[in-house]
Amino acid sequence: MSAARPAGASGLSPDAPLKIAYLTYRGKPHVGGQGVYTRHLTKALVDLGHSVEVFGGQPYPVLDDRIPLHKLPSLDIWNDHFPGRFPGFWEIKSRADLAEIFTHFKGTFGEPLSFSIRAREALKKRQGDFDLVHDNQCLGYGILGIEKMIPTIVTLHHPITRDRALEMQHSKNWRKRFGIGRWYNFVKMQGRVASRMPRVVVVSENSIKDIHSDMGVSLDRMKLVPVGVDPELFTPLPHISRQPGRLITTASADVALKGLSYLLEAMAKLRTERDDIRLTIIGKPREGASNDMIDKLGLRPHIDFVSGVPDERIVELYAEAELAVVPSLYEGFSLPAIEAMSTGICLVATDGGALPEVTGKDNETVLQCPAGNVDALAAAIRRGLDDAALRARVGEAGRQRVVERWSWKHCAQLTVDQYREVLAMPDNIEKLRKNGRL
Repeated sequence: MSAARPAGASGLSPDAPLKIAYLTYRGKPHVGGQGVYTRHLTKALVDLGHSVEVFGGQPYPVLDDRIPLHKLPSLDIWNDHFPGRFPGFWEIKSRADLAEIFTHFKGTFGEPLSFSIRAREALKKRQGDFDLVHDNQCLGYGILGIEKMIPTIVTLHHPITRDRALEMQHSKNWRKRFGIGRWYNFVKMQGRVASRMPRVVVVSENSIKDIHSDMGVSLDRMKLVPVGVDPELFTPLPHISRQPGRLITTASADVALKGLSYLLEAMAKLRTERDDIRLTIIGKPREGASNDMIDKLGLRPHIDFVSGVPDERIVELYAEAELAVVPSLYEGFSLPAIEAMSTGICLVATDGGALPEVTGKDNETVLQCPAGNVDALAAAIRRGLDDAALRARVGEAGRQRVVERWSWKHCAQLTVDQYREVLAMPDNIEKLRKNGRL
């Protein structure tokens, strides 16, 4: 147990380094934005002088060498190789395992609940080691138990209710809609847990509004802390020549929310006009509607999937393309958008969710189009491909917008401000005293 530190009237000294337990049940960067957030925020917190230990489930996060990872293995039912597998009875060894397999029987995604139980059990043994717990959008019922022991804050990137609504909207089969509704049953739990947390960090004003309307979380519990990008890593590479007609997008999952199917249809439309259109997809080819559409539209020879590569290679891929495209129907923020903009590539993006808040004005820092409109998306891409001067101007202005507004250091500083506000709450001062942290 760490030695107690002197405290002022409101708890910890305002400049005291903090000891943080960070929770992430799916934290690998290649899984999506939550993994990128985990990797860069935890590193930035350590750079500021704080101590961070990460508790994670599969697929495990990629972390800075200074940050310990405590693995909390799940049954890994939804792994990349055999998704939806049925675990053997000999694998069931704990209450968390029972919760995971029981929710699987019901057709519900059980990782948030089971991970929260595993995290609670792990932190029970270490109550005196941490000032605060930061949960990255798990929001399982076990987080309520953790909050009773240790001051806790949560990040909620966007309401998963929007994922559910879009999946339902794009399914015409009533049996599939029933299954989707059952799968997303965990969203009710997340809303209940978030509503009882003393502080919810949210990454955009749009997400704050939607979380309040969809999940019932009080506005006074939520605070805006935008995410960041490393502008020295995601930087223009002028020595690399852009390939005519090359587009690039990120697709961490084949779900309706990300709008990949609209980009594929727009690409097919553009290929009737010009034969140099190629698309790089940062992500793995996955079974699903978009993968089927690639073959149906005859696009397989013109698409390159790239996954498992370091950030430096992704920056090179941006430098090789003429346009980056974010075709999402909804985004709570969009890390791929600001990473692309930071490299100086011209971005084509929809107006889905928080994207206008992030990307800025059409024709100034982005080429914007309505979400879910294939013709409008094709027109925006065509406009960018046909005007080199426009691409250069928008790309340069887009990078400037990112550099001025978002960095991981700034994100970490604002996050620590929220930590200190939570730690100054009377109930949490009492927890710190009880745990020997004061």
